[in-house]
Amino acid sequence: MSASEYAPELATAARVKELAMGLWVSAMMMTAVRLRVPDEIGDKPVSAEELASRLEVDPAALARLLRALGTHGVFKETDDDVFAHTDLSRVLREDDVNSVRYQVLWTVAPWTWQTWPHLETAVRTGERVFPDLYGKEFFPYLAEDAPESAEIFNRAMTQSSGFTSAMVADVLDVRGVREVVDVGGGRGHLLRTLLERNAWLAGVLYDLPGVVATADPALRTGGELADRARVVGGDCVERVPPGDLHILKNLLEWDDDRTVATLRNVADVVHPGGRIVLVQNLVDDSPEPKVTTGMDLMLLLNVGGKKHTRRHLTELLTRAGLEVVDVRPTASSLFIIEVAPIGV
Repeated sequence: MSASEYAPELATAARVKELAMGLWVSAMMMTAVRLRVPDEIGDKPVSAEELASRLEVDPAALARLLRALGTHGVFKETDDDVFAHTDLSRVLREDDVNSVRYQVLWTVAPWTWQTWPHLETAVRTGERVFPDLYGKEFFPYLAEDAPESAEIFNRAMTQSSGFTSAMVADVLDVRGVREVVDVGGGRGHLLRTLLERNAWLAGVLYDLPGVVATADPALRTGGELADRARVVGGDCVERVPPGDLHILKNLLEWDDDRTVATLRNVADVVHPGGRIVLVQNLVDDSPEPKVTTGMDLMLLLNVGGKKHTRRHLTELLTRAGLEVVDVRPTASSLFIIEVAPIGV
């Protein structure tokens, strides 16, 4: 066979090897971000030697790292050992408006390196592996044993919410709503966005006490939105505050029983004529299928949770006495899914 006849087989093999080396790429990304390499590269190309001097690392090794990342479109080599930003590397800067710095650090947090090798066990059993590896459930582990990972997680969620909250608010209709309850709302970025856009609206930020303790200052006592906001700590699996509109954004990603319990709690307290809105990915309609399906497996590993297909979400809603009444896309990968008690 001629060289050209071997080309398709060689290209296929090369692609498979690239996929298998995904762990290596993760390590490259983690190293560049932790060293703050993206933050040290400005609008003009810079030599590896100059960068290394600023970062106090080995210049030759740094050039090799950037060259390797450049093959994936993250940074580019403009001359021998001289590097510049690309669109992919620029969003790794902390000050970029679309920064994903902390989301990248979250995907390569130290505990993940111990968890992913046990995916085979999780696939065989259908059960999470995290408690067996670390001796406790995922979120207690973060809070008690891994403060750096916990902080990165909080920053990643805030970063992600900051990117998507405006897109959700663009689509979500809050006309006629007096009080919105953001269930599992984290630090309150979505609630703040809704209150800022709608001067008549009041809101409740509801999440675990340790989470709302660091809520957006604008929502807390003395903040500019405090007269229309309440910050309440609690567990949505046990109870949920009443309101006119309940929003559950990226929340229903744990095991099915807790998901159904949360949905039932919301259904029990929504005001007559009120609304329930889920804001989340749908696996079968995701514009980011690689990210969504990867996160689906991560949820299996750490909390026994999942991303939902439309069919499975419908089954869980039925168990909770609810049904889908409307689905609308946003400019992000999230959907606005409005649900209501069956037959209402």
